[in-house]
Amino acid sequence: MSVPTRILISGATGRMGRTVARLAAADPDFIVVGGLDREGASDPPEEVPEVATPANPGSLLGSADVVIDFSAPAFLRQVLTTRSESGDTTGLVVGTTGLSSEDRILLERASESAPVLTAANFSVGVNLLLMLAEQAAASLGQRFDVEIVETHHRRKEDAPSGTALALGEAVASGRSVDLDEVRRDGRSGRPGPRPDGEIGFHSLRGGDVIGEHHVHFIGELERIDLTHRAEDRAVFAAGALRAARWLAAQKPGFYSMRDVLGL
Repeated sequence: MSVPTRILISGATGRMGRTVARLAAADPDFIVVGGLDREGASDPPEEVPEVATPANPGSLLGSADVVIDFSAPAFLRQVLTTRSESGDTTGLVVGTTGLSSEDRILLERASESAPVLTAANFSVGVNLLLMLAEQAAASLGQRFDVEIVETHHRRKEDAPSGTALALGEAVASGRSVDLDEVRRDGRSGRPGPRPDGEIGFHSLRGGDVIGEHHVHFIGELERIDLTHRAEDRAVFAAGALRAARWLAAQKPGFYSMRDVLGL
């Protein structure tokens, strides 16, 4: 029998944190050692034996093989600061989106002494979609206009979603261009004709939609649509646990779900 991977859940009382805890507790390959959350957070899930704040994690950081983070950018920065100050080298799986360039620098710095894996989306299907989007963009070139449309629940705070931006990066990579130079977020008024090579983003918010992403390649005579719909947020938690299991055996470095899936 293999040795279980010990995980610490950052953002333990959030929707994703609770889902990770529930799936991990039901899987003999994992042990939930505790969680991190803000002071005064709602009651932790019963699967999490102890919850501390990032400022005072006690012995929790050192007791885990991997930290799984589904929190918020500001909270993640607190976790990274505590890790840096304490010299912690526990593996880190990050599913938090809406990160700034400064946040990414902190993560890259952390990867110098610990294995770090970040993903805008942990589902196998989305990661295959990323690969397909890049391949399609490379094959179709500038002759097809690209529009990316994403829909999420009304409580989501960032837009476009991290997955939509990752899809945009995949398309830009396939075209060998810089996304920041061709990105267009929405249209209104009289924006004029669509520039060649532009990659458009559109965000819809409403209800309790878990996540839906479309990449439209629109040509003069035909259109290709790539679509992914998440039916249950457990798909993201399951992917994060798979990533944590894999990351626990890796050396310090910066990894992605492509490494986990061998894509």
